Amino acid sequence: MKKFALLLVAIFSMAQMSSAAGDAAVNNNATNPESPAVAAADDDDNNSSSLLRKTDAKINKHWSVFTDGFYIGMGIKHNWDAINNSFEVGLLNAVGVKYSTLHGQTFSLGAGIHHRSYSMKRPGMLMRNDDGVVFLSTYPNNSNNLKNRSSNLNYWTVQFPLIFRQHIASKLDIAVGGILNWNTYARVDNHYEWNKTDYDTHYKGLKQNKINIDVMGCLTWDEFGIYCRYTPSNFFKEKFGPEIKNTWTLGLILGL
Repeated sequence: MKKFALLLVAIFSMAQMSSAAGDAAVNNNATNPESPAVAAADDDDNNSSSLLRKTDAKINKHWSVFTDGFYIGMGIKHNWDAINNSFEVGLLNAVGVKYSTLHGQTFSLGAGIHHRSYSMKRPGMLMRNDDGVVFLSTYPNNSNNLKNRSSNLNYWTVQFPLIFRQHIASKLDIAVGGILNWNTYARVDNHYEWNKTDYDTHYKGLKQNKINIDVMGCLTWDEFGIYCRYTPSNFFKEKFGPEIKNTWTLGLILGL
């Protein structure tokens, strides 16, 4: 009977030691960062967090607000023979919003500013009558003796470009689109010097078409590119000025 009691004591002691060892192992797994169980739990949390970050980044890359497209160009073709040359400068997108497919395609809609100046050939000079009709005349006071002659048609535009851009390779992109122009202000500026005196005349209140549409194409490398712009419609309203249309412009663009 004594031996049986000793055997029960020994079994009970071994059971207590086994339970204590199990608790210690659990506590060790919970506190030890190198434990396989803890590592597996951390991996699950990290994977979940990483997935959320990637999803957020993907959503953020789809839509963005931007400013770009500073350009300067020269007219390479005009329909009116009296035009000597033309010059333009502007910011295609003073502010815009664009959508990217994350596969190299981008669609953008923006609002920008545009200025163009047409310079007349000598001895032509633009004038405006009381009815607001702009016509081509000649310089007064014996134009052969005049110096520093210039006659320009200047106008300013708020433009709304809708552009599609396609990534081709490396840093090379192409872009094409249409531009809705709101021709807000136009003016004729004339200058000449005669008998050591400067003469300036300015004509405002011109009858230009308020709305017209241009077509634009660009080829860009990184942030630099060349562009071509075509203006098919007439600048003046019918019977209020010469036909100035079908203008082609070639220039440089930055940041598109």
